[in-house]
Amino acid sequence: MADGRGFRAENSQGDVLVPTGYAVSHLTRYWNSGSPLRLELDGELPSYQLAYRTWGSLSPRADNAVMVCHALTGSADADEWWKPLFGVGKALDPEFDFIVCSNVLGGCYGSTGPTSLDRHSRPYGSAFPKLTIRDQIQAQMRLADALGIRRIRLVIGGSMGGLQALEWALLDPERVQSLAVIAASACHSAWCLSWSEAQRLALRADARFCGGNYSLGDAPEAGLGAARAIAMMTYRSPTALEQRYGREDSATIFGSRARVPEDFATWSWLRHHADRFVARFDANTYLTLLDAMDAHDVGRGRGGTASALKRIIQPALIVSISTDGLYPPSEQRAMHDALSNAELVQIESVHGHDGFLIDAAKLEPHVARFSGRSSRLRSASQRI
Repeated sequence: MADGRGFRAENSQGDVLVPTGYAVSHLTRYWNSGSPLRLELDGELPSYQLAYRTWGSLSPRADNAVMVCHALTGSADADEWWKPLFGVGKALDPEFDFIVCSNVLGGCYGSTGPTSLDRHSRPYGSAFPKLTIRDQIQAQMRLADALGIRRIRLVIGGSMGGLQALEWALLDPERVQSLAVIAASACHSAWCLSWSEAQRLALRADARFCGGNYSLGDAPEAGLGAARAIAMMTYRSPTALEQRYGREDSATIFGSRARVPEDFATWSWLRHHADRFVARFDANTYLTLLDAMDAHDVGRGRGGTASALKRIIQPALIVSISTDGLYPPSEQRAMHDALSNAELVQIESVHGHDGFLIDAAKLEPHVARFSGRSSRLRSASQRI
């Protein structure tokens, strides 16, 4: 049921759920809590919805689940943005695993967030409450309960998804049996906090932002595009941009697709990503998720980072991207050293932080090998 910018989500009975405002895969399913969620910082959500996708089937013992956690602007469509990891014999194998990926609480791809309607049938907008990564995992834990999942063989995520994987292991230690944390850290550094604030400043400088009280039909696209351009510079590396574009003009690199042929190609690349982003994301949602990431610190209320990491006794795969400038390899090394049962892998990539997506084919064999440490669970599920 189209609504201008995307779809209105419908459940299997054809009931219209909250409008997402943005395109959602027709394979997406929806779960409604029917009960409030007490939030870590303050207040509660009276009820909420999570949009999710699944692949494979839950075993009779309900012990073969794999939870995939997405990055900042991702969706539940993990088989699209992490395609190299999916398939028979691969790290995420629907023949053995019951794979679940949900759009995070606070998102704009079907889960309750700033674009959703409140109890008065008005979009939350800037009134949407502050969330933390822990709030998002508490919501996902309830979804796992509703799906009948008793054991989670693996929780895996990159970037913001890696922050979620850590909280999964800490908040649900009885159910989570292993975790893979990719291109992420145990707490948001001053470096990450600064880049987040630069993006907020760019977004809020747009006159259309109106303190967050804008309509979806008159959104602050210039500010959101500028924020995305800033983010892109943290996701790629100097080497990648130099190799791909250097000082070439747009006509040389993009040919007939160049909008301003005489401009530097790297300028066009940034504008292209900004334009694509504003067509698929919401400004208040972006701020909500940036705030949740900046609040990330596994040591908060747990006696500090080292103390919190010592609580994670499950097998953990920690993955660095060699040229990651946002979550540098030193942060993964520190995390690995603080964990009691972890292995550290570094993926060689010129692409910077986005290497966990762009070079996912290099990542897949490491995850598949690590996942094999729980092969006995696979075999048991297969025999049943």
